[in-house]
Amino acid sequence: MTSNPNKSVSESDRSALVIWGKSPLNGHVTISGAKNSALVVMTGALLCSEDCRIRNVPSLVDVKRMCQIISALGVKVEQNGDVVDMNAQEIGTSQAPYDIVSQLRASFFLIGPILARLGEARVPMPGGCAIGARPIELHVMGLQKMGADVQLAHGMVHARVKGSNRRLQGARIYFDYPSVGATETLMMAATLAEGETILENAAQEPEVIDLANFCIAMGAKITGAGTNTITISGVPSLHRVDYSIIPDRIEAGSFLVAGAITHSEISLSPIVPDHLTAVLAKLREVGTQTIWEAPDTLRIIPANTIKPTDIETLPYPGFPTDMQAQFMALLSLSEGNSVITETVFENRLRHVAELQRMGANIRVKGNNAIVTGVPFLTGAKVLATDLRASAALVIAGLAAEGKTIIQGLHHLDRGYEKLEPKLQKLGARIQRVQNEAEAEALNLTV
Repeated sequence: MTSNPNKSVSESDRSALVIWGKSPLNGHVTISGAKNSALVVMTGALLCSEDCRIRNVPSLVDVKRMCQIISALGVKVEQNGDVVDMNAQEIGTSQAPYDIVSQLRASFFLIGPILARLGEARVPMPGGCAIGARPIELHVMGLQKMGADVQLAHGMVHARVKGSNRRLQGARIYFDYPSVGATETLMMAATLAEGETILENAAQEPEVIDLANFCIAMGAKITGAGTNTITISGVPSLHRVDYSIIPDRIEAGSFLVAGAITHSEISLSPIVPDHLTAVLAKLREVGTQTIWEAPDTLRIIPANTIKPTDIETLPYPGFPTDMQAQFMALLSLSEGNSVITETVFENRLRHVAELQRMGANIRVKGNNAIVTGVPFLTGAKVLATDLRASAALVIAGLAAEGKTIIQGLHHLDRGYEKLEPKLQKLGARIQRVQNEAEAEALNLTV
């Protein structure tokens, strides 16, 4: 089993990253498995009562938490390197542990497969990064359309299927918004339902496709994943599977921006080209070139100067909200004015204040950030406010003059596997220390 995630979080709270900027990067980065795919696929394995092996799973705090939550349900879970083995033949309880679930948004996805398997599920309200409300109304609405009685009380969601066989019923479900979480929850629930379920205005993200492919590999009947209409024909049961998670498109995008902001030539693999269409388009707009050296290997050829561009975050295939903060760091060094509009999460501009500490010229008006490029950033002591904001501060620190100290690493450790070793291999001067005093005293040299 994995180590206690609470211990990892407390250590991350105390520790800090120290970065000495202005070092050119060079070399190759191996992209880890996608966090958001791994977490939901692990919950999807609860649909099957046989052995499930999931490969290319990143070693992250969120994955450790998910292992602990699933284990608390009576499921056999073992993680060895990037392989997670699960057997959900016996699910001893339908109630997930509140203290861990409240820290992990993705754990709410458990409600779909548990309800499909047991006919009843009790799951605490979700937690995670405080970047927005992320309501669960769409999840609840869909489960109710499939015949579940859903009650919300005392911070818990209690769902129950009535009837003697306690199986959900197929339904036609339209989403007012293409929610990734609701699409995944209801797609999993529908795999074991009686009859056909049609999800309209469904999310089209690569992680949704990955979950569908995982379920299909277990014997589920799903068509249309990756489009806005997904059709699921319920089956009585699913069988064992050996499945590999897709590469993390947000990690890949973050390293591409790191190369662009430091004017460095680096290569990355494995990458699925279609997953990065919007990110690569914006990199071209700021003047950065990219070359596909192999079907899954991308090399970035940076420009001498960074051009401004406007960005609006949108559901896939639009520009991902998870790359907004990283591009804000990049555009803070552009030669001109850029406007970034955040439409997905209402609280996802909190990193602006931290970038301003480093000398960035950014003004916020509503959900718009007006970024006026400056000649240089300077190292400062900054605090990560959420997962992607922490990546943006690392990227800014790589390009800044002097020493940057980043605190709040529990956010970073939720979503980036072995970030410091990967950056060090590229030539970055970056080091993790255990406390603020050590960070202040540390003097990294070339």
